[in-house]
Amino acid sequence: MTVVAGGPTSGTRLSTAASLGQHPTIGGPAAGHPLMRTSADPSGLTVLGTLNNCAGGVTPWGTVLTGEENIWLYFTGKVDDVPDEALRSLHMRYRLGAGRYVWGRYHDRFDLRQEPHEPNHFGWVVEIDPYDPKSVAVKHTAMGRMAHEGATIILSKDGRPVAYMGDDARFEYLYKFVAAGQYAPGNRQANMQLLDSGALYVARFRDDGTGEWLPLTYGQGPLTEANGFRSQAEVVINTRRAADLLGATKMDRPEDVEPNPVTGKVYCVMTGNDQRTAAQVDKANPRANNKFGHILELSEDGGEHTATTFRWAIFLLAGDPQNPEHAASYQGRTDVSPLATPDNLAFDDAGRMWVATDGVDDTLGPNDGVWVVDTEGPERRRARQFLSGPVGCEVCGPAFTPDNRTFFVAIQHPGVADKVTYDKPASRWPDYRPNMPPRPSVVAIYREDGGKVGA
Repeated sequence: MTVVAGGPTSGTRLSTAASLGQHPTIGGPAAGHPLMRTSADPSGLTVLGTLNNCAGGVTPWGTVLTGEENIWLYFTGKVDDVPDEALRSLHMRYRLGAGRYVWGRYHDRFDLRQEPHEPNHFGWVVEIDPYDPKSVAVKHTAMGRMAHEGATIILSKDGRPVAYMGDDARFEYLYKFVAAGQYAPGNRQANMQLLDSGALYVARFRDDGTGEWLPLTYGQGPLTEANGFRSQAEVVINTRRAADLLGATKMDRPEDVEPNPVTGKVYCVMTGNDQRTAAQVDKANPRANNKFGHILELSEDGGEHTATTFRWAIFLLAGDPQNPEHAASYQGRTDVSPLATPDNLAFDDAGRMWVATDGVDDTLGPNDGVWVVDTEGPERRRARQFLSGPVGCEVCGPAFTPDNRTFFVAIQHPGVADKVTYDKPASRWPDYRPNMPPRPSVVAIYREDGGKVGA
């Protein structure tokens, strides 16, 4: 294999602006709602940028989706100072008020006391068209507001786009969005409206290995004015509380959710949850103090991605199966390279799963990397390590070229560790020069003989 390191990249945690300085527009049911109106945007139809962009997906019509993830980091000011009780409750559910950054000192819109509606502009799936320099990014509010790890689309049998999504936080939920319209090959303009209208669902896992997708639809079940919801806009703005009321299953940091393009099965990554107690364990989240994470395998009933019921199983419980204290399981396999804290997934054209990790150095050690796991056949659930990242990094964003002859992976924040400084990082990857800091990069891996990677 040959590895080529590129220059700085966004990784999955970079604050960005829309292309060419154009402000993203707001699409879907929340567009123009009073909760989306601010001093800078009294119409509630545009947003000054996008931030904390995490992984995403590529749509069948060639646009890119990115998820706005940990928006709580950016807002300062006490939630208790927000005068409206309903708005205080909304912000508390999204864990605002303890922002890590001090943007609010310099920009009023990041101070909850000055602009209490500003946080509602963030936490969405953003669609970007890389082929049209005049295009404007769109935030698709119909897909719900959460700490989006990403949104991966597959077409249903009748041609409707279906997006699977995880809310990347402890005890949050797994979601699915089913577009109302059908994909029209060759009609990009029409296709770019598809994610503004459809049905949003949240998952409930039953202990018997079945599950259901619960509709997050205004007027159905508890999502009524009696419980504080007066429109579908308010359901999507406060997606988390709506899911709470429906009784969805609280998961162990649901991050990437990816359908296998060969088998159609859906794989759901739970990176871990060291706050789950023994009293909170359930069949879908079977370990207390789940430091290692696990991966679930979903089969939609009838093989149809628009189905509202599914079957599920634990695909693997990460950790070292040779160590009883880990309670790890690869369903009887011990001939594995143990992995932990799975984060992002990719699939090659043979249907094999490629798992990038975030936190191995805190659990199994020494470094995060990429593992390959067969999903079918005699090698099913056998994990084999493909690469190791540099010290202190998170490995993320695995992706193949269509011919599977190049594999891309992002190296995020190399050199980060306890008690390091800018002058003395844990690594100086990729330059390894004393006058250069460590730099996040995108790595392209290919075979020198031109064959498929991993073949």
